Amino acid sequence: MGEMQGQQLELEVTNVAHGGISVARHDGRVIFVSDAIPGERVLAEITEDSKKSFWRADTVRVITPSEHRQAHIWGAASVDRAPADRAGGAEFGHIEIGHQRELKRQVLVDSLKRMAGVEVDVAVEALPGNADGTGWRTRLKLHVDETGRPGPYAARSHRVIEVDDLPLATPVVAHAAPLHDRFVGEESIEVLETSGGGARLIIGKQKPIVIRETVGTREFELNDGGFWQVHSAAAATLTEAVQSAIDDALFDPKADNLDLYGGVGLLAAAVGDRFGSTVRITTVESDAAATEHAGANLSDWVGASAVTARVERWIHALSTSASPTERARLRAATVILDPPRAGAGRAVVDSLAALQPAQLVYVACDPVAFARDVAFFSEHGYSLTGLRAFDLFPNTHHVEAVGTLTRVGRPVR
Repeated sequence: MGEMQGQQLELEVTNVAHGGISVARHDGRVIFVSDAIPGERVLAEITEDSKKSFWRADTVRVITPSEHRQAHIWGAASVDRAPADRAGGAEFGHIEIGHQRELKRQVLVDSLKRMAGVEVDVAVEALPGNADGTGWRTRLKLHVDETGRPGPYAARSHRVIEVDDLPLATPVVAHAAPLHDRFVGEESIEVLETSGGGARLIIGKQKPIVIRETVGTREFELNDGGFWQVHSAAAATLTEAVQSAIDDALFDPKADNLDLYGGVGLLAAAVGDRFGSTVRITTVESDAAATEHAGANLSDWVGASAVTARVERWIHALSTSASPTERARLRAATVILDPPRAGAGRAVVDSLAALQPAQLVYVACDPVAFARDVAFFSEHGYSLTGLRAFDLFPNTHHVEAVGTLTRVGRPVR
């Protein structure tokens, strides 16, 4: 612990960084500041000074507010509270919603320029729902403190915060969340609303049950604790985004099309619905329960199959052992990939690129990991030929991007 920790400094906040924080400089040193907005002057308390290259700080008081500052949509996360008592999970809630999207656009565009050398602009598209970005979370996890009280974690720690409301949650989830009950001996409570209506609580590690989610006219089965998109409109939005990101001229229904990190088959079904009953597509997912559901969810397509495997191992094995016939079908393939926050990474990119697929549609929940992977793909001759971005997590710093990568060096459309 250095001598600056706990000290307060007046800082001019200059720009936005990835992770829901802003950047200021003090005596030439970079300081990452939470709960601020670029353009503001704030009083901030240093929380971390152990690294030579940068410090971290929390805004204690806003001296000169941005024109984009608003009363925080969640009182429990407001700058009026001591930093340690601010609820986490709504770190952009003090910023007017249109400007939140502008900051997310900057992070995505800057990441691609800095890490991949790609000059591109993009709009962050709003999803259907409340104009102020509340009421969208169909799933949330409450943590339980030693007294059994549930609540969100504080913004930058694992301390449970007592709250009276959950403004990002859908009305059904907010109503069902047992904020004033006690759950002694449990670690967490999950609250979820399915598209069929009604709420469900998952207390601790209880046995999963199968639930159903509807996207358009299609129904998907999954375990209640399994992965599903959180925003009430996200599954439909990503279905349409992936369908429109595929270049028809490069799509071959009889190729060995792939859906990597496929979950319960949402995006494989999007491809099948777009291109018809003859589509061949293999979805690969490490979670065995999800793959089992994917098999059922994709039963409309004779050529669809679901494989339980770690993507990195599976794609490496394929890249080293595919027969000449398989290689020809893989060269004609469209590959959808929706990796977790860490991105696909070099090993997966190298193995995939060795198969030379016709096009890739990359669904990214982290702009920095996405930009790094775009740079890796570019080493193999793939360039970004399409890009859209979506505000799947309003009032947080997260932004979803859907990029098309092809060998043809056409500019981003």
